[in-house]
Amino acid sequence: MSDELSATKPALLSDVAIPLQWLVLLVLSFALSALLGLTGLPAAILLGPMVAAILVETNGGRIRLPSFARVAAQSIVGCMLASSVSPEIAGAFLKDWPLLLSVVLLVVIASSSIGWVMGRSQIMPGTTAVWGLSPGAATASILMAGSYGADVRLVAFMQYLRVVMVVGAASVVARLWVNVTPASHAVVWFPPIDPVAFAETLMLAAAGGIAGYFLRFPATALLLPMAFGAALHGAGLMTIEAPHWLLAISYAFVGWMIGLTFSRDILLHALRALPQVLLAILALIAFCGGLSFILAKALGIDPLTAYLATSPGGLDSVAVIAATAKVDLSFVMAMQTVRFLIVLAAGPAISRFVARRLERSLGIGELK
Repeated sequence: MSDELSATKPALLSDVAIPLQWLVLLVLSFALSALLGLTGLPAAILLGPMVAAILVETNGGRIRLPSFARVAAQSIVGCMLASSVSPEIAGAFLKDWPLLLSVVLLVVIASSSIGWVMGRSQIMPGTTAVWGLSPGAATASILMAGSYGADVRLVAFMQYLRVVMVVGAASVVARLWVNVTPASHAVVWFPPIDPVAFAETLMLAAAGGIAGYFLRFPATALLLPMAFGAALHGAGLMTIEAPHWLLAISYAFVGWMIGLTFSRDILLHALRALPQVLLAILALIAFCGGLSFILAKALGIDPLTAYLATSPGGLDSVAVIAATAKVDLSFVMAMQTVRFLIVLAAGPAISRFVARRLERSLGIGELK
């Protein structure tokens, strides 16, 4: 099979030296990230490198990332994710925790059920569908998915399509509801850095990376810095210092890591499944919209607050939209953060459960 793929692979870059292929990859990554950034898409600094890597790989590229680069990128992303937990969010959670947990669990159950339907219909492999539709934590879900039997390429395709659709829907609702246009924040690439906080962040990332490299436990390099960093940062004992230039490098490595594993066959499969994936994402958005309507009617919560709180994913983009509207920001961020953490904690167990159910229903041995 690999011989057939290599035979049909375009040879545009196959005779180009590896250093020049790296140059092509870097230039394409920068250009695509800049173009996507003009749209306001939060994931532009990851999507640009990922698309660039797909173009290089499917046109005869032979670039391969060293394992230490992958581990380092995951560790930095883990630290960045930990910074989303703050004392204010913890306080909002403690105030309304039964409500928050109930709504979050309903959203997770809905996304897993839609994933099961996609697996049962053989649109996508079961675990891939579950990870691809997980409502939030897009980058972390992609990094973890491959360690738990999912096809990380298709998970990335589904996750970032979900991000685009959820951000678009939330922006439209906010604008129609209260005429809110999400603010565009100028990116400060080289901000002043607290040397102590930056050193602590690098030490946390290094410890997680080293542990991940030697323990070989799935996604350790991501999960350890995120778990310890979130605990310390949430308790006010540590400040996560991750400047934008460092995040951009880490996201670029993650994007390349995903994109360089693509093939023409995977791209064709993703495009064939596009209508069904769009329908699944729309169903999830509609379900969350229904939950927000119930919250607003039954509990008297502001409708826009309820909608943004239940919006299925895109924590950073929802935060930007919520910050420009008259909503209960702490409630929105508490709901989004709790779901983000539950998705990461429960994702492996949910994917295994769905896979086992699909194995029984489809009568096959092992379903990835």
